[in-house]
Amino acid sequence: MVLPAPVFDAGATLEAIDRERCTALHGVPTVFIAALNHPNFERFDMSSLRVGLMGGAPCPIEVMKQVNTRMHIRDIVAAYGMTETSPASAMTPVDGPLERRVSTVGRAFPHVELKIVDPLTGNIVQRGDRGELLVRGYNVMLGYWNNPTATAEAIDGARWMHTGDLATMDAEGYVNIAGRLKEMIIRGGENVYPREIEEFLHTHPKVQDVQVFGVPDEKYGEEIAAWIVLKQGEIIADADLREYCARQISQYKIPRYWKVVDTFPMTVTGKAQKFRMREMAIAELGVERAAAILTA
Repeated sequence: MVLPAPVFDAGATLEAIDRERCTALHGVPTVFIAALNHPNFERFDMSSLRVGLMGGAPCPIEVMKQVNTRMHIRDIVAAYGMTETSPASAMTPVDGPLERRVSTVGRAFPHVELKIVDPLTGNIVQRGDRGELLVRGYNVMLGYWNNPTATAEAIDGARWMHTGDLATMDAEGYVNIAGRLKEMIIRGGENVYPREIEEFLHTHPKVQDVQVFGVPDEKYGEEIAAWIVLKQGEIIADADLREYCARQISQYKIPRYWKVVDTFPMTVTGKAQKFRMREMAIAELGVERAAAILTA
């Protein structure tokens, strides 16, 4: 095992792979995005890499494809899980079709059950329909320490762990994570899934990374905000981004608010903190009154 630096540093990671001829690279999507967009990326030899594991947060399909090609990680796999499920529940097979490995988090592990239900009714949805992902099996925790109330909210009487993640499952059992249930934006009665917009914006040639979230609005309930990290040396206007979206996605899904940032608020493990972005956006946009409105 090679530890390039005390904390993650894209340059140090690339240098270590080149110097030590590393064969595997594991990390959250942010790690791979930062490496791919390092200004000196092309100077490093990545040809020794062959396997990798990505998890911790949904990864844009475009990023997975670049990891497979530009970083030479031909056997890249994605895993899904949470601390409460010890931690993984599903993973893509290393010998599975490339399209499934870059666009899903795979299928359930042996002796683990997955189902996707309507969050309102609890009924299992049709294959391909979006709903909340539930997990059951030996890997599910017994409960939160000394907190029976929180345990009962997370694990139902049949021992299904309610993950809070929105997902779909195809006919062969491959799962795609659509985002967090609590991060779903409801704009004027329309359900908007941030992951869908993020996936699309990742196809823009100037965009390095993007996070989409909802901010309160007195008229529509919520409006859509997009914070974007651009590739080095790039500049772009809000109007250009709106025009790019207008060609491909529905009008109600186009973000109203745009902000170019150098980085996102992150956890120590490299996960973007959308709740912090929402708090910061409320203050910056002056929509505190809308945020104070109570809803049923």
